[in-house]
Amino acid sequence: MSTGTLIAVIVLIVVVLLLIAVGAWLTIRRRHLRERFGSEYDRTVESGDSRRAAERELRSREQRHRDLDIRELPPEARDRYSAEWTGVQERFVDDPSRCVDDADRLVTRLMSDRGYPTEGYEQQLRDLSVEHGGTLEHYRAAHDVGLRNREGRATTEELRGAMVHYRALFQELLGDSHTSPDPTVDTRRRHDAA
Repeated sequence: MSTGTLIAVIVLIVVVLLLIAVGAWLTIRRRHLRERFGSEYDRTVESGDSRRAAERELRSREQRHRDLDIRELPPEARDRYSAEWTGVQERFVDDPSRCVDDADRLVTRLMSDRGYPTEGYEQQLRDLSVEHGGTLEHYRAAHDVGLRNREGRATTEELRGAMVHYRALFQELLGDSHTSPDPTVDTRRRHDAA
């Protein structure tokens, strides 16, 4: 085998190995984004121009998130938020429309106290997607009902659903599994007994 052929084979092997390494790196990076963002990964890819652009957007969200001062709440703040949530739940039967608005404000205040910027709904979604991608659909659904509520077009059942959706994000942000599983259980029982 001539020296030129040997060099060509070695170069070819190096190129193939580099291509395999790049492919593996891209696969690992894609898997990381899928695991981190969950269904938000698919949503971003579907709504974007290309998979590469969507993945670039998700990496940008990760970078912004790293720059935020996200913090856990002290126990007394967690207790205060839990008590406020319970109060909102208890008032649901008497004024469901107002309670959905109150739940939205409470979730927004909790985001702020945790260190998430709250300067706009779309930015909130992007910031929350990094650690809370699994609950974003809940937040979107609650927000949509909240918009219809402000227009006077939401039914009581939709408002009840919005409370359940807000509760999912609230619990995750609070890091609490102690709030009741259905935000309307206690108030429905009280209302039915009346």
